[in-house]
Amino acid sequence: MTQFRIGIDLGGTKTEVILLNGDSDTLFRTRIPTLKGDYQATLSAIADLVAQAEAQVNLQGLPVGVGIPGSVSRKTGKVKNANSTWLNGQPLHADLSRRLERDVKVVNDANCLAVSEATDGAAAGYEWTFAAILGTGCGAGLAWRGQAVVGPNGVAGEWGHNPLPWTSDTELQSRRCYCGRFGCQETFLSGTGLCLSYERMTGEALTGQLIAERAGSGERAAVTVVNHYLDGLARGLAAVINVLDPDVIVLGGGVSNLSVIYERMPELLPRYVFGGECDTPVVQAVHGDSSGVRGAAWLNPIVS
Repeated sequence: MTQFRIGIDLGGTKTEVILLNGDSDTLFRTRIPTLKGDYQATLSAIADLVAQAEAQVNLQGLPVGVGIPGSVSRKTGKVKNANSTWLNGQPLHADLSRRLERDVKVVNDANCLAVSEATDGAAAGYEWTFAAILGTGCGAGLAWRGQAVVGPNGVAGEWGHNPLPWTSDTELQSRRCYCGRFGCQETFLSGTGLCLSYERMTGEALTGQLIAERAGSGERAAVTVVNHYLDGLARGLAAVINVLDPDVIVLGGGVSNLSVIYERMPELLPRYVFGGECDTPVVQAVHGDSSGVRGAAWLNPIVS
């Protein structure tokens, strides 16, 4: 029984479950739309997904890890900083543990990405991993030797809610974040931020993929927006390197699929890293959109 682990990725748009065996093989995986705005329905949905996973091996009480787009306060035991705002102020850890009748590990979804990729993904073999999600929002997490680093305030690696470095006050003030502040990196470096930049320049609302395609075909506005995005990403990552100097940086989320990121970061990062040198590899998550749910399962290591 201790060879099986269940992971839940509670995202803003989908909630996913995975069942892994001792070799980290996927035995079961499914997802449902996230029930936005309904906390009690969210608890029920997670309980149902866990039951579906356990039914695959005819066992109950399996270890469960949950990744959320926020963190759990050590002071109150309640969720904070979640962009799925209906979770904020709720005792999710206690409620899930009670509902599932076992201790459930609940951590930030970006920490789950870091754990997954450090375990058997793009960061395998590195000790110190910084992993960022460039998706609808912009979060990040840390892993040391495959274990999540959470910190006493539960915000270790919470990169997206710092101001974008080396950005003018005027530009910072032009982007209000859901957290109540202005100029957070999330408002620039998320997929949402990339699309907003293009819309402000052209008046046309496009997906990030279409913007990248237009940039690839030489459209001037798209090229300008993508170049500005890449420079901003380099500034944001350089600030991380200047403080933490991780062995590797892993990128996940929809924007991480832009191949130009990995082509340009080696050139751009030294412009902003202290000392003018940077050998930090910036790589794409191997497990793609499975990294979060796999990392949630890996929060419960195998017990021999």
